Amino acid sequence: MALGSVRMNLYIYNGLVGSYTDNHLRYTLEKSIIQGETNIVLEIAELVRDYITFNFNNDYTCNAVWATAVVYYYDENGNLFNYSNPQSFNYLAVDGYGYFEDEINPELQRHALISSNNIYLPEGTAGKLPIFAEGVGKVTIDSSDTQITDNGNSNQKIQYVDIPADSNTIQIYDTDDTTLLKTIKVTNICEPKYTPYKVTFVNKYGVYQDLYFFKKTTESFDVTSETYKTNIINTSTVSYSLNSTQRQLYNVNAKTKISLNTGFINEDMNSTIEELMITENAWIRWENKTLPILPLTKNMQFKTSLNDKLINYTLEFEFGFNKINNIR
Repeated sequence: MALGSVRMNLYIYNGLVGSYTDNHLRYTLEKSIIQGETNIVLEIAELVRDYITFNFNNDYTCNAVWATAVVYYYDENGNLFNYSNPQSFNYLAVDGYGYFEDEINPELQRHALISSNNIYLPEGTAGKLPIFAEGVGKVTIDSSDTQITDNGNSNQKIQYVDIPADSNTIQIYDTDDTTLLKTIKVTNICEPKYTPYKVTFVNKYGVYQDLYFFKKTTESFDVTSETYKTNIINTSTVSYSLNSTQRQLYNVNAKTKISLNTGFINEDMNSTIEELMITENAWIRWENKTLPILPLTKNMQFKTSLNDKLINYTLEFEFGFNKINNIR
């Protein structure tokens, strides 16, 4: 008997792997085999992504979910195969992505979930390091060890390790606690003139990552409006007042923009800048509030220490809301 078609039930849920119920059934897909092919391919990434949401309020929570695909196999006559049927496949899903060069279904790194080997923090300020708990045994910050434990719950898979203020070196070790996987240098910036601003964004690993902008910040806004022509004649006196406007504004609103400067950073940070520019979710810590922003900078020439000596980036953002509150 040859494979004729499949039916897949896709469950998306939180908690322990395999703890799904009928209430977690999100999609049922059916597909027949293409003539001349021997495999049936089902793409579930976009379906699972619909159930991963981001709502950041200066907290650092795990957004991973379990996705269990239960697949039933049918022969060319529509009959169920009577062996290994159905099969279940369990996946831990995050809203990350690979690059074209990574090819199909890339396995992203399973330890520190940032691309660069550098972190910049204001002096006297603590930070956060996102890690994949399954692949990390301990994190050593300077001479202090933090053991990483994972109870199997989806909310434990992505963890954010506290970086104490004025730390210098972070070392991430494999689950054997001896194999060094990654070393990150922490640079503590003294900025006496400008106010550093923290931007948090969802990076390529689907986790929250912080990036501080230390130098000059400028704020501007764009106003939009429409006009209509109104009748200002007083029919009783057949006259009009010079104080009345013939052209009336309506639908007036504004959007605020900010321009931020990183200050001098290592060339290694180019990957972080790239991920920030193409993120779909970003926030800024602004006037003691965590506010959503949209990256506006669409073109960037990456700088190198060889070509540019000192590396500084200026990025423009727009707040993700109108100046006048018109939410109804």
